[in-house]
Amino acid sequence: MPNYQQYQIFTIIAILSVLSDYYCYVNSQSINGSLSGFAPAVATWYGDPNGPGSGGACGFGGEVSNRPYNALVSAGNSNLFKFGKGCGSCYQVKCSQNAACSGYPITVTITDECPGNCNSDPIHFDLSGKAMGYLAKPGQADALRNAGRINIQYQRVPCYYNGTSITFRIDTGSNPNYLAFVTEYINGDGEIGSIQLLPSNSKNPLFMQQVFGATWKADIPIGIQGPYSVRITSLESRKTITAYNSIPANWQPGKYYVANVNF
Repeated sequence: MPNYQQYQIFTIIAILSVLSDYYCYVNSQSINGSLSGFAPAVATWYGDPNGPGSGGACGFGGEVSNRPYNALVSAGNSNLFKFGKGCGSCYQVKCSQNAACSGYPITVTITDECPGNCNSDPIHFDLSGKAMGYLAKPGQADALRNAGRINIQYQRVPCYYNGTSITFRIDTGSNPNYLAFVTEYINGDGEIGSIQLLPSNSKNPLFMQQVFGATWKADIPIGIQGPYSVRITSLESRKTITAYNSIPANWQPGKYYVANVNF
C-alpha cells in the first residue's frame, strides 16, 4: 500500500512538472511575441500605383522621389503626424493577413499628413503606391494595392540615411529679417523637438518656431548675421547636435545647405 501511495505521489508530481514546463513555454512565447515591437495598424495608399507619394504637409516637396527616401514614404494620421512633429520619423511596416503580402518589413518615412477618415483608426499609414507594392510578394503588388485597405503591423525604428548629412533648404519667403528653412535627413529619431539658430556675431541663440511640418522660422534682429550654426534637439530622445556654420552669411532663398554632421 505505501508503494502504491508513493507511486501516486510521484505521478502527480510528474504531471505538475510537465504542466508547469508547458505553461512556462507558452507564457514565454507570448512574452517574446509582445517584445517583438510590432503592433497592429491599418494601411491604405494614395497617388499613382508606382508613385512616390508626397512630402506636402512636411514641406519635403518632390524630394521624396529621390534618395535617400526613394519614394518609400507614408502620410500619417494625427497619432503619427503629431501636428508636423512626426515629420521625418521612420517605421517598419509589414503585412501578413492578405494572400498577396510578403510578410517582410520595409522602412518608410513620415512625409505627409493623412487627415479625415485616417483618424478613425488609432494608427493609420497612407503609403505611397510604391511603398504599398513593396509589401507584396513578387508579382503581387497590383493585387495588394487592389485590396485598398489592409491590416498591417508596424514598429518605430531609428532613421538611418547612409552617407547623407542633415540638409537645410531655405524657404523662398526668407529675407535678411526673417529666416525659415526645412530640415531633412535626420538620423536617429528623425523628428525635430526644437531648433536654435546661432549667429556668428552674437552669443545669444535665436529660438526658432515651427511654421508647419519640418519648416521652422526665426525673426532676425537688426545687426545679426551669419554664418549661422544650427542646434537641433530631437523630439523623443532629446539628443542635441550642432551643425556649425552650416548656413553661410550669403545664404539665398531656395538653396540647399548641407551640414557636416548627423546624429
